[in-house]
Amino acid sequence: MQDVQAIVDRALAEFGRASDPAALENAKARYLGKNGELTAGLKSLAALAPEARRSAGAAINAAKQAIEDALEARRAALAHERMQARLAQEAFDVTLPGRGRGRGGVHPVIRTWQRVEALFRTIGFDVADGPEIETDWFNFTALNQPENHPARSMHDTFYVEGHDAAGMPLLLRTHTSPMQVRYARMHSAPIKVIAPGRTYRVDSDATHSPMFHQVEGLWIDEDVSFADLKGVYTDFLHRFFETEALEVRFRPSFFPFTEPSAEIDMRFASGPLKGRWLEISGSGQVHPNVVRNFGLDPERYIGFAFGSGLERLTMLRYGIDDLRLFFDGDLRFLSQFA
Repeated sequence: MQDVQAIVDRALAEFGRASDPAALENAKARYLGKNGELTAGLKSLAALAPEARRSAGAAINAAKQAIEDALEARRAALAHERMQARLAQEAFDVTLPGRGRGRGGVHPVIRTWQRVEALFRTIGFDVADGPEIETDWFNFTALNQPENHPARSMHDTFYVEGHDAAGMPLLLRTHTSPMQVRYARMHSAPIKVIAPGRTYRVDSDATHSPMFHQVEGLWIDEDVSFADLKGVYTDFLHRFFETEALEVRFRPSFFPFTEPSAEIDMRFASGPLKGRWLEISGSGQVHPNVVRNFGLDPERYIGFAFGSGLERLTMLRYGIDDLRLFFDGDLRFLSQFA
């Protein structure tokens, strides 16, 4: 009995000296392992008389239980010590000010996009969205620009390998005007819609970008005149720039999808751009061939269309003089609009 208690005392002392889990498990093996001291005591019971075997067996089992309890307690203590060390290593000072996340903001061009949508919705225009990878037919032919038409050279663009299901060539759309045809073929007249979105052309300098944003407007009905175009767009500019102190003029021009056609110019009556005429949009009465491609009778339906660059509107609204600032990702510039 004394020998068994001595084994327990040695085991408890060795467990207490174990400084890590590996050392603790090695100590366990010396007492409870296959060749451990208590295991050897259990094997020796067979040589004892029955009465002595019962007494010695009970003592060994009690010692085994005491050693296992001490082992679990030491395991828990080592785990707690590791946790405390980790917490101390990873501790941080909760009294320091927090590192707040930087606040984002809406890009100035998208602000203009949202503003244009809101203004035209107030006068009954729908907003349409369409594919940026467009077919040659919707982008050119349906807009009165058949193959080899010289006006196509003004839209030098990015073509995409492959064709659509009907065998039509694919390209990145050069304007949002294809949505005129797509929307009109899905809706019955009268039609009042704007189509803002991204467009693409092979062009890049201080006032042009290979990718830019445009908004297309279309109003088709039985009695929509050029006077309606002038009234709608002039009112839009006054409300967009929040001033009546600007002049608008419609200058004769040519676009294959409108006839007659006009460039829309404006100038401010005050400010740094005072007195300068600036081209702001292309426009005109929708060409009868295009109305026919809408699926409508050009003898009955008439209307107008316009196309405006959202970047140009943004530059004028915020006094920005270089288009490339919109695409540089410079937070010093973008944070002004956050």
